[in-house]
Amino acid sequence: MSGIKSLAKDTAVYGMSSIVGRFLNWCLVPLYTHVFTQAEYGVVTYLYSLVALLLIILTYGMETGFFRFANHEKYSDPMRVYTTGLISLAVSSVAFLLAVWIFLDPISSVLGTSGDPRYVMMLAVTLAIDAFTSLPFAYLRYKQRPLRFAGIKLLSIFLNIGLNLFFIVLCPLLQQSHPGWISWFYRPDFGVGYIFLSNLVASAVTLLVLFPEVAGVRYRFDAEIWRRMIVYSFPLLIMGLAGIMNQTIDKLIYPWLVADPDRAMAELGVYGANYKIAIVMVMFIQAFRFAYEPFVFAKSRSRGEDSQKAYVDAMHYFIIFGLLIFLGVMFYLPVLKYFISPRYFSGLAVVPVVMAGELFFGIFFNLSLWYKLTDRTYWGTIFSLFGLAVTLLINILFVPRYGYMACAWAAFFCYLSMMVASYAVGRKYYPVPYKWGAAFRYLLLAAVLYAAAMYVPIAHTGALLAFRTVLLALFVVYAVKKDLPLAELPFVGRFFRR
Repeated sequence: MSGIKSLAKDTAVYGMSSIVGRFLNWCLVPLYTHVFTQAEYGVVTYLYSLVALLLIILTYGMETGFFRFANHEKYSDPMRVYTTGLISLAVSSVAFLLAVWIFLDPISSVLGTSGDPRYVMMLAVTLAIDAFTSLPFAYLRYKQRPLRFAGIKLLSIFLNIGLNLFFIVLCPLLQQSHPGWISWFYRPDFGVGYIFLSNLVASAVTLLVLFPEVAGVRYRFDAEIWRRMIVYSFPLLIMGLAGIMNQTIDKLIYPWLVADPDRAMAELGVYGANYKIAIVMVMFIQAFRFAYEPFVFAKSRSRGEDSQKAYVDAMHYFIIFGLLIFLGVMFYLPVLKYFISPRYFSGLAVVPVVMAGELFFGIFFNLSLWYKLTDRTYWGTIFSLFGLAVTLLINILFVPRYGYMACAWAAFFCYLSMMVASYAVGRKYYPVPYKWGAAFRYLLLAAVLYAAAMYVPIAHTGALLAFRTVLLALFVVYAVKKDLPLAELPFVGRFFRR
């Protein structure tokens, strides 16, 4: 239980930066959806989907490679592994930036209505910085310094949000009352470009704050370690590409599947805004992932029943909390939906589908430990490509007829198929006795509560929310009674040990 307690504590701290940060960024969604048109927000959705894809390419699995070889029995000096990875990322990030600068005009032309050269260049610089700083953040996780990790992440997020509010809210007000104060730098027609500029400044400041992790080390490049890291990480790169494409390909190809470009961007804006409501599940998975990877590789050193039990417990608690988050968001959707403009409410139907799909992805991530620990990372590539094929097939066949709802269902079936395939193959190479019976009981309970919440007709919003709160409490009471050792949880546990 001590391993799970440590995992829970790190997940809570990493989760604080991830959840608070994502929540604060989430709070910008109503601002964007009220200030910008659906088509303009569609541009933001499209370009950030492309950014997510490129970031996977520019980090090329180095984070996981670092964790693997920093904990490898053959290499006694983890700093040599770290600095080798840093040098590699620095070279590749600078090369990417130079390539974008040289081919800026052709790239902008290919992107069409979304390809303002100013936007492209700002995003390129941001990408180069974020790709490089991914390894210093991984180093903080390796050194088990979640507070510094969380502090830097939150600093970047608060700065990004502050700049968004400055450029999008304050500057337009000053433009009307005191234009002379800001006319030397503010351009009203720059529009959504201020979203990208705010992101760029925040990333640059993050790089400066990470100076001790970047400059305070003795650099040594080991060609042998680098070669092994690349060989180990390359399948993860392909897997990561396929994985992120599973999340973004629907948004990237949407303009090509809808005949009218203007309607496509407007619908993409609606889909992107409603996708943000489901971000709570993504936040939980991201927080869990930050703590889980170092946990898994550290546990792999002590083979036996203890490590197996830790993996089983981690999966079990992940499913419980994942279902709790799903129910919480769906039960309070009548309130949460107002985080976006009513102009975007037509896309609310995607929220439960997207959240369920993300839960499947989280389970798939838990299952992925078998091919990482056995160095069969190529299986991750196979599963991701399989999922990508499912995503593409459903989008191509059904988006022209059903629009963005087809995108949501494509993600759902993509992650479901990946989860099932990984479990089936993993039973052969690295069998783990997960508690699938207990998981099914939780899933059944969640389904019954969800059906009751959605289909019991209660017209008054306050009464409806009170009823759903009781249903959510039933799930929590069942989980506490059956499985959750509250005395072992971080922060909360101190009250139960008294």
